[in-house]
Amino acid sequence: MSVALENQKQLINEEIPAKHKSGMAMLLLNSFLMLASIGIFICGIAIGKAHRAPGIIMAIAGLLYFCVIGPILFAGFKVLKPNEAYVLTLFGKYYGTLKGPGFFFVNPFATAINPATPVTSSGKLGNAEGTSPVTKITLGDAAVALNAYRPGRKKISLKAMTLNNEKQKINDQLGNPIIIGIVAIWRVVNTAKAVFNVDNYTEYLSIQADSALRDIVRLYPYDTPHDTEKSLRGSSQEVADRIKAELQAKVDMAGLEILETRITHLAYAPEIAAAMLQRQQAAAIIDARQMIVEGAVGMVEMALNKLSENNVVELDEERRAAMVSNLLVVLCGNRDAQPIVNTGSLY
Repeated sequence: MSVALENQKQLINEEIPAKHKSGMAMLLLNSFLMLASIGIFICGIAIGKAHRAPGIIMAIAGLLYFCVIGPILFAGFKVLKPNEAYVLTLFGKYYGTLKGPGFFFVNPFATAINPATPVTSSGKLGNAEGTSPVTKITLGDAAVALNAYRPGRKKISLKAMTLNNEKQKINDQLGNPIIIGIVAIWRVVNTAKAVFNVDNYTEYLSIQADSALRDIVRLYPYDTPHDTEKSLRGSSQEVADRIKAELQAKVDMAGLEILETRITHLAYAPEIAAAMLQRQQAAAIIDARQMIVEGAVGMVEMALNKLSENNVVELDEERRAAMVSNLLVVLCGNRDAQPIVNTGSLY
């Protein structure tokens, strides 16, 4: 119990805005001070000839600012484009999140981190900019990536991104193996949770998507003979909504928002696909025959009633049964009827 409480305390739930100043103003100020430090250094050398101690202090101060302090301050400049963010830490502690497009100046000792490798729209995995390839592995039948990114590529994208996991073989409610794939549209809404609560939020999302898909697919059959019952094929939108809700509950702690999920592929597994196709064909034939027979019986009944009402011909039970048989053969047969013309007596 104490371990669980300790782990809960380590989770970060709130996103803190990072303290920052205008980058352009600080750039001009730092540039001016670096130029001034050169003048101070030169003045210090000149003054040092007459007054040794003050001159040395001025020269050292000018040189220190120009060679050490000024370059260090340049490390605090950050540039962000729309829908990008920096998660900053200062000496191992969470310093804040820098959001919004613009040119900013933050504490030069604050370090930006991004442990994840976002998924691109094609379903592949790239670095934080989505440009360089990374090593791909397979884990839980999902495409994930090793934590590999180049230094400097530490911006976190806040744009809507697409996760297109590999197709998976899952047993449906009836135990039939099926092949199913989904696509999830997602984005980062809490950068602090995404960076600090999980090791790699894109890998975490991919694995949780696999888990949510398996949990929901097991609750539905692939198909049902009745339209009133819910199935993966007939209720795809409801299934997708349930997968979205299940996935959202799993990735809340990672600061992610699932915008939409869609089923992109649904089919029986190859080992039972042929048998299921034969069953579907047989069911379709039975349904078609049933409809044909029902229609034929109705037409025969209507024909007999019309003949009786209009007194066209009087038929005894035997002739009536023969007429019903002939009409059913004509209406229910697979081939066109070939009548035999009787030129003699009806009897």
